[in-house]
Amino acid sequence: MRTLYFDCSMGAAGDMLTAALLALLPDSESFLAELNGLGIPGVRVRKEVVNKCGISGTQVMVTVDGEAEAAGETPGDQPHHEHGHKHEQEHPPAHDHTAGHRQPAGGTHYHRGIHEIEHLIKGLKLSPKVKADVLAVYALLAEAESHVHGVPVSAIHFHEVGTMDALADITAVCLLMEKIAPEQVIVSPVHVGSGQVRCAHGILPVPAPATAYLLRGVPIYSSGITGELCTPTGAALLKYFATSFGEMPPIKVQAIGYGMGRKDFEAANCVRVFLGEAEDKQNRVFALNCNVDDMTAEEIGFAMDRLLAAGALEVFTVPVGMKKSRPGTLIHVLCREQDREKVVRAIFKYTTTIGIREVVCHRYVLERSFTTLQTPYGEVRRKDSVGYGVRRSKYEYDDISRIAKEKGISISEAIRLIAEE
Repeated sequence: MRTLYFDCSMGAAGDMLTAALLALLPDSESFLAELNGLGIPGVRVRKEVVNKCGISGTQVMVTVDGEAEAAGETPGDQPHHEHGHKHEQEHPPAHDHTAGHRQPAGGTHYHRGIHEIEHLIKGLKLSPKVKADVLAVYALLAEAESHVHGVPVSAIHFHEVGTMDALADITAVCLLMEKIAPEQVIVSPVHVGSGQVRCAHGILPVPAPATAYLLRGVPIYSSGITGELCTPTGAALLKYFATSFGEMPPIKVQAIGYGMGRKDFEAANCVRVFLGEAEDKQNRVFALNCNVDDMTAEEIGFAMDRLLAAGALEVFTVPVGMKKSRPGTLIHVLCREQDREKVVRAIFKYTTTIGIREVVCHRYVLERSFTTLQTPYGEVRRKDSVGYGVRRSKYEYDDISRIAKEKGISISEAIRLIAEE
């Protein structure tokens, strides 16, 4: 199983995650050319090789309209009436370990609302999957800032320059994850740093409030480093892409990337990522169950569709007998840890249940890959599965059913046609 493991023993930030993943690519310059051609307003991204504590690694720099953000202020994701936390030390919580909010010429602060950000993302030259990933990461950030500041998500505004810098980091990571295409992403416990940072409103604890909110349910720790190590953007990206958190599993390492921050500490300020193969990996999933006896078949079918859209791996129902001898339905949902909260919300939203039971399960899965076959009947996708001494393949139902409908034949006859090619 193709596996990414992030070592976050010095925290995480958007630029550091970008640099670490970029170092895994055989042709990083082609990727940077692609990234710079996406159409992010005013943004240019470049890389250089730096050395920290004797370790050579990749550092990513972002300029907006030809200028890098000035260190010392954060491009915070703040409500419209604020102008960002002016950190006097350490890493700003918005997107990287050293960059901060840069005030445009003339001293005027410009802001973009969350809907403007969404519109901007939808206009970029990205695949639908990467656009969806970028939007989802921004949704996590907006939710965190909404919670911290006690305002609706619609009232959250992002500083103009900081937004472009952060958008570059988020887009780069999402695009890199699509290209690397890991089947599982495991993240170490995250070192958040310690101490305090000074902002325009007073002294804030480390981790910053938005970072702490994003890291709920994630193993974090503080040990020996004074300063802010994990930023909200770094936390949001890890939370979104991680399939699990914990120690490195046994993997055959194929590549290692070092993503360097710009601030220096007594320890090498970097995110380290390992890419390799883990054989016959056991997955941890969450089983969320509830019983209902007052939903129609149509309502249950609609709820199942919505739960799958919310990130559920599987949804199935079982007829059960309930209190007062009433027939009912057990709705059984499987999801990954990072999708659990969203799926729970969806269960309460789309079903009539007033309680959900949770069980942590471990499942054994075959390694899966997809092959697109060119046939006289059009493209046909085939899912290949291997592991535990077995190998099996299956054509995608949508492709086979299309051929069957076009030819006026059965599914089994359509399969035979493809197999004979």
